[in-house]
Amino acid sequence: MEINELYLKTAFCCMACDGDIAPKELEFIRSYVSNNELFSVVDVENKLNEYVADINQQGISFLNDYLKDIANMSLTETQELNIVRIAIQMIEVDNKIEYSEISFFKRIRLNLNISDVTILEDMPDKEDYLLPDIILKEYEFVLNTPFLNINLKN
Repeated sequence: MEINELYLKTAFCCMACDGDIAPKELEFIRSYVSNNELFSVVDVENKLNEYVADINQQGISFLNDYLKDIANMSLTETQELNIVRIAIQMIEVDNKIEYSEISFFKRIRLNLNISDVTILEDMPDKEDYLLPDIILKEYEFVLNTPFLNINLKN
């Protein structure tokens, strides 16, 4: 997987990890990727439709496969910081931060080598994302509610 596809998959997974894609999230991702060079060679609409089909078919396994992808890739500190930035932006875009989103972010974080210091130097107001989670014991993501089908809304 190319790094810019991993960035898009990061955004999608953070957008979908609560079992729903808010219209504001979809609007943001389309605007964000069209105005950001990190996604310059990705066919965004086709990839998003592919991800929707995959997550609807695989459910939570799709999210856990993404976590495995991150764990198995050799990423630079800059690439890891980009993943953290993208994840946090997607979580915050609808102004509705759910525990499932924070939990998913923490699992992403477990698979990265970047230090908290480096993250906080870049995003000093995001300390809450880095706080320990006493129930976080596994690398796999678990959603305590049924995973619903996701649709891309315009």
